[in-house]
This record gives sequence, structure tokens and C-alpha cells, in this order.
Amino acid sequence: MLTSEFWKGIRYFKPEEFSSPDAPLSGAALMSGTLIALLDRARGLAGIPFKVTSGYRTPEHNTAVGGASESAHLTGQGVDIAALHPHTRFKVLLALFLVGFTRVEIAPRHIHVDV
Repeated sequence: MLTSEFWKGIRYFKPEEFSSPDAPLSGAALMSGTLIALLDRARGLAGIPFKVTSGYRTPEHNTAVGGASESAHLTGQGVDIAALHPHTRFKVLLALFLVGFTRVEIAPRHIHVDV
């Protein structure tokens, strides 16, 4: 469980950005601290906002959006970041790789990353 002290050290994100739509406070408690810390570093390097379109998902929400049964979103270890424009994609991907992410998937409308 991530504490309020942990979130005070996160510069670019708020806990609610990672919450499942059907569980409003889930992002604050159920996300991976490692994932959030790496994302925060990547956001700083990229120099552009990261719009999180999906963070933690309840099993019900994961099913509703067609998520994989073993999705990293179910354990708070995965996020999707909106990335429609090629220039944005490049900046986001470069920053993700520079901070050490190795599990990255490029989808038509977003970039999925997990730990």
C-alpha cells in the first residue's frame, strides 16, 4: 500500500490518475511504488505530460474493457499512457527506456508499460 508520504515525493502524478473508474481510491493504495517512481522519472526526462488512460483495474473493469486475464493492471503493475502523435510517442518511449523500463507495448492509441 502506497502511503501519503510516498505520494508527496511524486512530482508529476496524482494517485487518482491511476484509480480504476469503479474504485475511485484504488490508485492511491494499489499501484506499484516502483512503477510510479519510474514513471515520474520518465515524465521528468520527457519534458511533456503523460496522460494515464488506465492504471489499476478491478477484475470487473478489466473484463469490461477486454483486458487480459493476467493483466498487469490487475495488480497495479501496469499503466497505459496516451500517445497519438508520433513525436509524443518518441519522447515517451525514449524516456521510458532511459529510466529502465523493459516491458513496453505500443498500441494504436497508447503505450502500455509495466514492471
